[in-house]
Amino acid sequence: MNESDIRVRYAPSPTGYPHVGNIRTALFNWLYAKHSGGSFIVRIEDTDQSRSVEGAIENILESLQWLGIDWDEGPIVGGDFGPYLQSERLNIYQEAVDKLIEQGDAYYCICSPDKLASMRKEQQKLGKPPGYDRLCRSAGHSRKDKSGLNRVVRFATPIEGPPVTTDDLIRGKVNVELPVIDDFVILKSDGFPTYHLANVVDDHHMQISHVMRAEEWLPSTPRHLLLYKALGFDPPIFAHLPMILGSDRAKLSKRHGATTLLEYRDEGYLPEAMLNFLVLLGWSLDDKTEVIPLTELIENFSLSRIGKSPAIFDITKLEWMNGIYIRSMPVEQLAEHIKGYNYHQKKDVSTSLLDNDYIKQIVELVQDRVRKVSSEEIWSLTSFLLVDDLNYSIDLNPKGLGKSETASAIRSVISELESTKDFNVSTLEPSLRELAKELNLSTRHLFGAIRLAVTGSNATPPLFETMVVIGRDRVIKRLHVALAILEEMGSTK
Repeated sequence: MNESDIRVRYAPSPTGYPHVGNIRTALFNWLYAKHSGGSFIVRIEDTDQSRSVEGAIENILESLQWLGIDWDEGPIVGGDFGPYLQSERLNIYQEAVDKLIEQGDAYYCICSPDKLASMRKEQQKLGKPPGYDRLCRSAGHSRKDKSGLNRVVRFATPIEGPPVTTDDLIRGKVNVELPVIDDFVILKSDGFPTYHLANVVDDHHMQISHVMRAEEWLPSTPRHLLLYKALGFDPPIFAHLPMILGSDRAKLSKRHGATTLLEYRDEGYLPEAMLNFLVLLGWSLDDKTEVIPLTELIENFSLSRIGKSPAIFDITKLEWMNGIYIRSMPVEQLAEHIKGYNYHQKKDVSTSLLDNDYIKQIVELVQDRVRKVSSEEIWSLTSFLLVDDLNYSIDLNPKGLGKSETASAIRSVISELESTKDFNVSTLEPSLRELAKELNLSTRHLFGAIRLAVTGSNATPPLFETMVVIGRDRVIKRLHVALAILEEMGSTK
């Protein structure tokens, strides 16, 4: 097979919004197509109409677009093998079903849900594996019942023969004996196919060369191989991707930090970091490299680098990786990201401070400390930079310094700053260090008093850089306000 003939697909079901594992599958298929020069197809498997969630298709496509995963064929872009919604392909599945019935490889079943439930209960009581007992297999039922309703169609699994062998690129050869496979449903009474039939028919008609999907579908693959054979189709190459577990090696859930993909966007994760993190959930370049640019991912992606063992989802690692990408991002680009999380929603923000140049100054100040670009993350670090007046909710006295000493020090700082010609780091730091000596104070005490008065916090970005961003007038104004509070508390004699 030429690499350009490689055609892979991502076929989500709109029964919910996509989570980490689901999008990881899309990413692996996309990277393989990009690496090989092949085609990446998006197909929406919406045959389970009763469980479809409103807005899920839009959320799926938006999730791909956020990560920069484009598709060569599928919804929006079209293609030669459409339609790409399975609900619009029912006539194709019916043709396959008619062929199987005509060949004797499928049959109509009249068994009710109550009958099937009773059968399974009896099988459990006898210690037998659950499965359809083939009651209708030789009955020759018609397509519709007496009331005119359609009956389900079951595949007639061969009773005798060699094991069904799945030759998986990741798992190797997996053999399943025929008696383990029951006569499974391929067409429901509503005229919609089950996953087993629909994905086989579509993968054939869309000329899919490789099927990369979650490990949970490996037990179903023998059923699909039987369908390929009965329909006279050549099966694709299979690769079942490793599971994703939480840090405690339990099934991934919300308590591990897993959530729908676009919620990560809303929480302030960068798409570049998210993509890098996802690709390492089951794939590796080597045993040490973790931060990998997209061009290198595409260049080096191969199925042979996908492991068998479950991947571990670690939200702490994702935050670390997000921080790495934030720190390497150009200031202008990061400022655009941050502005996307609307500061105008914060009631105390001074709109006069939200110009582009000032936001860029803030970014330069906190870029090395930020883990996410969400408004909450930035707000926690920079709120004092975005308001006109501070709400002093902490003690304005540095630990180890008396209240009268603090007030006296603040007065001296005000006097020093009012006489300083150049308000920049190179002049502020030496002049205030010299002032500390003159006041017989340690720099820890003096700088602590300034930090509390100017920012209202003990923990901020570097003091002098912060003062420069705030600006001389606003710094002096805040020092006066802090001094007034100290004096009102009776801290001066």
